[in-house]
Amino acid sequence: MSLVREISPARRSISTGALKVHILLDGSPHGNKIAAIQQPNMEQAMAPLPLANTEIVQFFHEWMETFAGYVREVDYASARPLFHPDVLAFGTHNDVIPGLDQWVSTQWDNVWPKTSDFRFVLDQTSVLASPDGTMATVIAPWTSTGYHPDGSAFPRPGRATMVFLGNADGWLCVHSHMSLNRGVPQASHANRQVKAW
Repeated sequence: MSLVREISPARRSISTGALKVHILLDGSPHGNKIAAIQQPNMEQAMAPLPLANTEIVQFFHEWMETFAGYVREVDYASARPLFHPDVLAFGTHNDVIPGLDQWVSTQWDNVWPKTSDFRFVLDQTSVLASPDGTMATVIAPWTSTGYHPDGSAFPRPGRATMVFLGNADGWLCVHSHMSLNRGVPQASHANRQVKAW
């Protein structure tokens, strides 16, 4: 909510939340000038991050283990129900991917059969959750194995951010961003069989 307060005929103060801006009303045809911006005391203004409770953290650890197992098995069909059909995703092979079908065909199918050993690093994972239980965010590093064209293996670590929508039916992932760590080769050359589409 914005609050505009007349300080004098030539000056106004605008507050938006914890930020306060003082504007000089000088009648200039080029616009008014900002006289001062007062930053909030961040220690007082910021609430702590909304860390998920133990039950929600445990749920998402199990979700991550389940999903990682499907990645290792190259089982697209079993992984699909974990995601909203209109999920928005970022990945190695595309910028914004709208929808689950496109994500499977352009990202999963370009990565899962060509890598192995995918796992989230659970002890380095953070889970945030809204107080009303309708949104959660999972931030997690992951590991996998990539393969050079000659078949030799290399470590293929990365990180993920996933946003979940919660309702009476449970949690669905509505956004996923998975990316490789810096310096990790983008291409991997395994050719594992897809278990199920």
